[in-house]
Amino acid sequence: MMWKDSYKVGVELIDDQHKELFRRLSEFFKVIRGDGSWEDRMAKVKETLEFMQEYVIIHFHDEETYQEEIGFPDLENHKFIHEKFKKEISDCAKTFEAGEMDEDKMQEFGGKLMTWLIMHVGKADQQIGEYARAKEGQA
Repeated sequence: MMWKDSYKVGVELIDDQHKELFRRLSEFFKVIRGDGSWEDRMAKVKETLEFMQEYVIIHFHDEETYQEEIGFPDLENHKFIHEKFKKEISDCAKTFEAGEMDEDKMQEFGGKLMTWLIMHVGKADQQIGEYARAKEGQA
């Protein structure tokens, strides 16, 4: 599990969702780097990709709603980053469904996902928490 408490934004719902994303991606990593035939592991890969596609939509929606509520100034840029990430996951899922995603490509994609999550949650999302705390300080 690659979650760190330093990734907390300070909003329980968002932090819980982030933890779940990290948990799922950690499991995904174990599967794509695991032993046994790729064919045997493909069902779990498919399940994870389906979960990710659905879950990021829910999570991004909740996160963007919160940003709107607090008047977060960088919301549009944040939305753009979310859209790009959603597209990458759905593109990967399509490629996988078409049978064009071998083990190496999936490992590469898994690495990209994890890097993105760490950068996004560890840096971009921290700005939301910082902005919210600064705003509360002014109230």
